[in-house]
Formats: sequence, C-alpha cells, structure tokens
Amino acid sequence: MVPDVINCPSCEKLTVKNKFRDVCEECYKAEEKIFDKVYRYMRKRENRAATIPQIIEATGVEEELLLKFIKNGRLKQAQFPNLGYPCDKCGGIIHSGKLCGNCAKELRTELELHEKEEIRKQEIMERERNRTYLSGKNKED
Repeated sequence: MVPDVINCPSCEKLTVKNKFRDVCEECYKAEEKIFDKVYRYMRKRENRAATIPQIIEATGVEEELLLKFIKNGRLKQAQFPNLGYPCDKCGGIIHSGKLCGNCAKELRTELELHEKEEIRKQEIMERERNRTYLSGKNKED
C-alpha cells in the first residue's frame, strides 16, 4: 500500500499522511514545544483557572493551536475548568462535542420537522397512487 502524501497544513511542506499527526515532523516538534510551554503555565496552581485569552497572552500561543490542544483532549477541562472551545454553529464556548446544547436542540428540532415533512409527502404520494379516477363515459352506453 502506497502512503498518502499531503501538504502540511502549517508549513505546506510535503509529508506522509499520518493517522496520529496532522502536520509534518518539524511542525509537530514545534507544536510539542508550544504545548509544553502552555502545560507548564497551566500546571501552576494560580493559573489553573486561566481563560483562553489569559493563556494566549501569557504564553504567546496562537488561539487556533490552543483550541486544537483542547479539542484533542490534551488540555482537559476537568483539570482546567475555564477551558473550552467554540461551538461549530454559534461560536459559544463548549467543553465537549461540536455543538452547544442550544444548537444541538435546534438541529434536532429541524431534523424532526424535516422528517415529518418527508412522511407527509410520502403519504400524499401514496394517496395519489391509490386514488381511482373515472375516465369519461362508458362506450357501451
């Protein structure tokens, strides 16, 4: 099997796609150094309740990379309660999944409405197929 070759999303260098890493080896090492810096900052008792803007200011980490660490579970909300990442739909801060509770509820409601509409359309089509039409007069009359 031939490995997939991709461009690293960080530096655009060609790299072999790896199921454990989404960047090339050099960028991975750079990310690990940044993670160590962030984690050392967060481990200090006085910083455990730090928010994302506070961590960015103190460590210089880019917000996107910090969110990646949180989403991948490398920085756990159980240890650091003020960490979260934006809901994919509304941007509100969440601690797990891709959608906040309100957006998930809204999506479920929309899906239920869509499902009901599809059932209603099917019922109408069934009635149309089962309806008998009389065509004109009987020719024997």
